[in-house]
Amino acid sequence: MLFVHELHSVVGKQASAFESAFRDGWMPALAREDDARLLWYLDLAHGSGLSYRVVTVTAVRDGAAWERLAGRVSGGDLRSWARHLDRLQHRSDARVLAPLPWSPELPPLEEIPVEPVEHEAVLYMEDTMWPHPGRLDDYVEAAGSVYAPSLRAEGGRMQMHVDLALRTLPGAGRRPEVTLVQKLESVPRLLHLLANEPPPEVTGPGSWMDRALELRDQWRSRLLRTAAWSPLW
Repeated sequence: MLFVHELHSVVGKQASAFESAFRDGWMPALAREDDARLLWYLDLAHGSGLSYRVVTVTAVRDGAAWERLAGRVSGGDLRSWARHLDRLQHRSDARVLAPLPWSPELPPLEEIPVEPVEHEAVLYMEDTMWPHPGRLDDYVEAAGSVYAPSLRAEGGRMQMHVDLALRTLPGAGRRPEVTLVQKLESVPRLLHLLANEPPPEVTGPGSWMDRALELRDQWRSRLLRTAAWSPLW
């Protein structure tokens, strides 16, 4: 499975039309074939970054499926949809990513909803890291063996879990780069994290944050909110 991750800079007055284009256009159009499905439609939470930013994640079955989807967009049945979308956004930055060996499995494509189903909004934290040169494999292993289990531990600091762990493919985005899509289960824990410095036991010798600094020291976090109809939430 491959994943197309896009960050859209949306025209503010066209935000509703942009969302409709994905809900009523992209999602059902993908359902006409068995190659790809829209997984997430996520808005950057207000007050946490640049305005009118949307993240979409689309799953494609394999490289051949991605090629067929690209053909539909560039010269097939999705060409007019793509031209319409261009008028609703300032730009879109896309990456093609593959799952890490330890990434949780998602439902099969045929089980992903292809019609809007209303549900409560859910918060996600999307972290993107840039491991030091030559340390990508070390970082991937440590994130899977140390970081991800720490989130699941009882009394964990954040009460969130990784839904998807990805790395950029060669030639398909900035490298080396790792992105974690993490579902938040506790808003109070998030607020505590935002308002307080991490305690010494979280940052001191032997902790994940201390160990990870040997492998990377730059990352970016986005606080994202699912649309009320997002296929996954």
